[in-house]
Amino acid sequence: MGLEVGTVCNGKVTSITKYGAFVALGEGKSGMVHISEISHTYVNDINEHLQMGQEVKVKIISIDENGRISLSIRKAEPRPERPQPSFAPRTQAPREQTEMSFEDKLKQFMQDSDSKISGIRQYSDRRVSTRRGRK
Repeated sequence: MGLEVGTVCNGKVTSITKYGAFVALGEGKSGMVHISEISHTYVNDINEHLQMGQEVKVKIISIDENGRISLSIRKAEPRPERPQPSFAPRTQAPREQTEMSFEDKLKQFMQDSDSKISGIRQYSDRRVSTRRGRK
């Protein structure tokens, strides 16, 4: 098996440092997985994700002119799907999900807007009158 950039292979963790982990690839070769290439999530402590002697699947991401091999565990596996956030509508009561014409939507918007504006005006009038000493 030739070690080339882009190759995915199995290796064994031989040592762990604060900045990454060294992985033996076979054929007397080894490479380093930087802390940023261990997981798709934030890694504060490598020991929470890897252990000495653990078998890992790695992808070779670079080989420099001195023969040092950079590896990635996170690129060797597909990116996990993020759950889609579910946002609740900002209305007080759920509305019917029927098809409304543009005029109906505009009418509903104007009613909601007028209601909110009148509530804001009442609140601000009350605050202004109490500042002047009136009740």
